[in-house]
Amino acid sequence: MSSQFEPLQNDLLLRVATGQKVPRPPVWVMRQAGRYLPEYHEAKGDRDFFECCRSPDIASTLTLQPIDRYAGLIDAAIIFSDILVIPQAMGMTVEMLDGKGPHFPEPLKSPDDPQYIRLLTKKVDIKESLDYVYKAITLTRQRLRGRVPLIGFCGAPWTLLCYMVEGGGSKLFIQVKTWVFKYPDASQKLLQKIAELCVEYLAQQVVAGAQLVQVFDSWASELSPTSFDIFCLPYLRYISTHLPERLRELNHARVPMTVFAKGAWYALDALCDSGYDVVGLDWLQDPKEAFRIARNRVVLQGNADPGVLYGGKEAITEVVEAMVKGFGGGKQGWIANLGHGITPKVDPDDLKFFFEEIHRVGGI
Repeated sequence: MSSQFEPLQNDLLLRVATGQKVPRPPVWVMRQAGRYLPEYHEAKGDRDFFECCRSPDIASTLTLQPIDRYAGLIDAAIIFSDILVIPQAMGMTVEMLDGKGPHFPEPLKSPDDPQYIRLLTKKVDIKESLDYVYKAITLTRQRLRGRVPLIGFCGAPWTLLCYMVEGGGSKLFIQVKTWVFKYPDASQKLLQKIAELCVEYLAQQVVAGAQLVQVFDSWASELSPTSFDIFCLPYLRYISTHLPERLRELNHARVPMTVFAKGAWYALDALCDSGYDVVGLDWLQDPKEAFRIARNRVVLQGNADPGVLYGGKEAITEVVEAMVKGFGGGKQGWIANLGHGITPKVDPDDLKFFFEEIHRVGGI
């Protein structure tokens, strides 16, 4: 597969992810292909969000937009897709509603719900059902022409379970808390099923051309440390352990793996020993303290508050300077990023300045 792609010209991200020293920290941002860009809306048109995901051409076009706009400033592309394609592949209906976000018309009610048994026992052909993602990855690698590496991703089992049970985003997470405390065994069985699908999904993304993969645990913050150890961490470890094994079965080399458990600040030490090469941080973590806890066991990624992009150049510079200092100077063990995804109303020029400051301050 790699022979069909042009040689990589900018391997800064991959070098850092594998522990090497570099002249400056690599930088990319979560949701860098998205609604804050005017060209995104032009390319998307009146298409449904998931319709864009299912079109390899459109998904590739959207993926490349920030690479083209910020040429020379950004060190990775991340494929345009969504974490909820796995529940869709499992047979659940997921819609993206304007102004509301993802919506499951028929969420899981309880282990007695006939849908639960179907989800648990259904043989899911991840390679076939999500073929459009792999086609988008291959097409994007070809269109990148080696400019920067391409990142693939999936949602973590815990976060996907939250959506499948809550029916969408939530403030109180009443339904999923009911599941894990009232039906812990049933919850763990479904988490295991999801974890197995995540392994195959990520493996097929790598075969298609992804050069690094990230596991997004967006709702890790909803778990106590005890619950995190039961309902989250074991399944993150399952992925990090079994993905390299699956890649060997597919005669493919291992790629760097990133885990981003948003809000799980208390679990940083455990995440550093969870089998991933890179651990993503949200903006609630102090860079210096996180760097101390990591003790060179992993590379850290993050962690500017996305809100700083509304604060003007002076505020952006202050945050970048604090990150570079906190992460040991930025020449080893750190990938610059935001602490979560970029928000829709950000001025693209302010993000450009953020990239420029990472280059300037991180290259000193």
